[in-house]
Amino acid sequence: MSKANEVIAVHRHALAALLAASAFMGSAAQGAGDDWGLPLGPTYAGPEVRMRAVAPAVPLEAEESHTIQIFERTAPSVVYIVNSALMRQLFSRNVYEVPQGAGSGFVWNEEGYVVTNFHVVYNADSLTVVLADQTQHEARVVGADPDHDLAVVQIQVGKGKLLPIAVGSSQDLKVGQKVLAIGNPFGLDHTLTTGVVSALNRSIESMTKRTIENVIQIDAAINPGNSGGPLLDSGGRLIGINTMILSPSGASSGIGFAVPVDTVNEIVPQLIKLGKVIRAGIGVSLLPDSVARRAGTQGVIIGQVAPGGPADLAGLHGTTRGGSGQLGDVITGVDGEPVHSVDDLFRLLGHHKVGEQARLEVVRNGGSQQVTVTLEAVQ
Repeated sequence: MSKANEVIAVHRHALAALLAASAFMGSAAQGAGDDWGLPLGPTYAGPEVRMRAVAPAVPLEAEESHTIQIFERTAPSVVYIVNSALMRQLFSRNVYEVPQGAGSGFVWNEEGYVVTNFHVVYNADSLTVVLADQTQHEARVVGADPDHDLAVVQIQVGKGKLLPIAVGSSQDLKVGQKVLAIGNPFGLDHTLTTGVVSALNRSIESMTKRTIENVIQIDAAINPGNSGGPLLDSGGRLIGINTMILSPSGASSGIGFAVPVDTVNEIVPQLIKLGKVIRAGIGVSLLPDSVARRAGTQGVIIGQVAPGGPADLAGLHGTTRGGSGQLGDVITGVDGEPVHSVDDLFRLLGHHKVGEQARLEVVRNGGSQQVTVTLEAVQ
């Protein structure tokens, strides 16, 4: 027999076996009846059909009970914030509100102050705060610090109706310790996610392009709507404010960031009292980084010097204009740390308080010198 005939014979035997098996299965199904896959019907008289028995409950583990206690204790301090814009109908004078964003926040004190992210309240024509009891309250922005993506709003609520959140510290956090995040992702109120501190001392960029330092990286799920909500430690204390996620899709990918509570605790009282943050500065205006790059300068060029300010008293020079215009002094370092951009300078000066001294490395006409300045309050 040829090879081709052998292959044909094998295929015929296989086909015959398949047909025999199909015939057997078909006859078996017919023998079982054709009513399978249908409801039993009202005339069913077989064994009673009833609810399944409930398996005995297993006691909660200690860690589960602890997490539940933290959530139940802290959730009343977390609020939902709706940011609305005023729109005018075409060919009409009618004005109506349109939600343009939402986020979370938490109660700071019993006077009705609520802390959230700046980007949650940005560009709002009206703000509504929804408390844990689902009551809605008009809110007004008291103060904001866009450089740290922080804002404080206030609502009018009677005494005893608000539960301020417990405040902790972020300076002693450890990578690997447990964290809990409460917020309103996608508008789903009071959602709890858990995880760990993934990294410390991260840096992220705010809406103003300024660097936010000492940021906490976490793997607890953070999604749109979580912004402004509290990040808690295993004791239920505030250790950060959930601010942003790193995700190509816009949803949680296990990398979230929170502004540390030590930064929040320093800035919020200023926002409540003054509506803004007063920072330590040297009394100068600076030229854009692009100008310094075009000039081939490694540092920050002083544009103008405020008369009588720290830079003026230290003898620093600004940029002169006119036919004989000359670039001002170039700040290349603060306290031994290099300065490559305007953001670097603000960040390093931000490590000081008003009245403290800073040592500047300054370049003038190709020559380098050190200048000590006493910082003053600047906006």
